[in-house]
Amino acid sequence: LQTGHALATIEQLKALGLSKGIYPLLDLVVERADSPFVRSALQDTDRRVGEGKPVAPSFLLACVLWSDVRDGWSKRMEEPGRQPPFPALQDAIDQVFSERIGDVSGGGRLASDMREIWMMQPRFEKRVGSSAFSLVDQPRFRAAFDFMRLRAETGEIEEVLADWWQEFSMANDNLRADMVEQVRAEQGRGKATRAPRPPRKRSATPAAEGADPAPSDASAGATAATTATEDGEPASDAPRKRRRRRRPGGARPGGDAGNTPEA
Repeated sequence: LQTGHALATIEQLKALGLSKGIYPLLDLVVERADSPFVRSALQDTDRRVGEGKPVAPSFLLACVLWSDVRDGWSKRMEEPGRQPPFPALQDAIDQVFSERIGDVSGGGRLASDMREIWMMQPRFEKRVGSSAFSLVDQPRFRAAFDFMRLRAETGEIEEVLADWWQEFSMANDNLRADMVEQVRAEQGRGKATRAPRPPRKRSATPAAEGADPAPSDASAGATAATTATEDGEPASDAPRKRRRRRRPGGARPGGDAGNTPEA
């Protein structure tokens, strides 16, 4: 499947009556080859090989198993006792590897790369504060971006999001800062025009399936901190806060004033 003839190989296997029984994961690839997302991944693999670019088995397998991960992720965020997006995604990934034990080891390098690609997907929704800057610097950003691009091309997410990240990844620091500020301003205007509504619980799930919403508070620092709590993303990405110290004798506090990656 990584010789540049993945689609042709699958068709030949079908013609020879060998679409099942060779190897479990290969059976699954053949079975799902006609689905838009997997077919796009196979076409992309053939194209990259033809252009002399490297390909990784983790990327193709992440595409083949994505529907299992995505469905488990959505279910965990919708069922009673809803999980925040990041823990829900982590659990969905664990379940897929558990069910595929023997096909893909959940603790191996291959699975580690697949997990990283999947876990970066909701982070593409975050484009304010330091989130975008840290994401684009991740070692496996390109693999995760290519995966997200395929999701956009097959209608799973909006293509405008993929276009934004394409431009952001190629821009200099000044232009990146302008792009982040523009997103923050657009989100602020959207919030101002919405009708008032009761405050959501901190554990509320995102409205869009399979992705946590980008922060929309006017304050980037406050947004990042709140989002890290609401969507279950590791707290290490939250900004550090300064603590006020009390002066001896009950004096008033001093003048201390009291943003994440992606392969």
